[in-house]
Amino acid sequence: MAATSSYAVPRVIATNRAGRWQQRFDSLPPVAWLALQATALWPHWRWAAARVADGSDDPLGLAALAALGVLMWRLAPQLRATPRPLWLGAAIVATLAATAASFVMPPLVGALLAALALAAGARAFMPSQHAMLPMAGLTVLALPVVSSLQFYAGYPLRVVTAQLSTWLLQGLGWAAQRSGTAMLVQGRLVIVDAPCSGVQMVWMAYFCACAVAAFGGLRDGQFLRRLPFVGLLVLAGNVLRNSALVGLEASRSAVAETTHQAVGLLMLLLVCGAVAAVVLGGRDGQR
Repeated sequence: MAATSSYAVPRVIATNRAGRWQQRFDSLPPVAWLALQATALWPHWRWAAARVADGSDDPLGLAALAALGVLMWRLAPQLRATPRPLWLGAAIVATLAATAASFVMPPLVGALLAALALAAGARAFMPSQHAMLPMAGLTVLALPVVSSLQFYAGYPLRVVTAQLSTWLLQGLGWAAQRSGTAMLVQGRLVIVDAPCSGVQMVWMAYFCACAVAAFGGLRDGQFLRRLPFVGLLVLAGNVLRNSALVGLEASRSAVAETTHQAVGLLMLLLVCGAVAAVVLGGRDGQR
């Protein structure tokens, strides 16, 4: 009997400690814990808001922020009372990393870590059957990232777009050559400028993919398998848009700005519609 009680006491103490730990988390609703984490990361949200307010970046992230709000509102009744320890630990580590990064890294890096920390915190309370990656994608897209994407990826995208457009026009029988981000088409020089890089189309397409996946109930594996097709659709749509506009520029003395906008809007709608079709097409696949 003495041997039995010597092992029973530590087990009872461990059980009591686990129970007290669980009660501490159960005493507040999951939304309150997520609000506390978001408050701890407030300096990063303040920087993001200031960057949008002063015109340094497009306010596209507000659409992702709104989608996140609706998603969390829908999930609130299903959130777990007790978080998963692994995801909770990941959220704590990422929150500390985001805080440390604010002192030594560019603000955008710290904001990205903060967004991932908040996504990990939400995953700790989310139901197990709900995917995390689309929500994490929306969290990142809510940040002011368009101008940074334009700065780092804009020129390479313009070169790729110009080259593919050149090959497409050549295949259609046009005299076309490329030099850098400029195209010589039918003897006329046309510049593929920053708006034609497709960065905004990239943002819209991935926002569409994440939103459709998050609200459509896709699993993470399905979402990952379809992401490469999103990139291909964006590239194809941007090349078609650029080729159409370059062809118009080469065949006319001038093209109205409204024509540019109409062609761009039409291609954006077609790309986003194709992205939604590709993503939703995976709902009935193998899970």
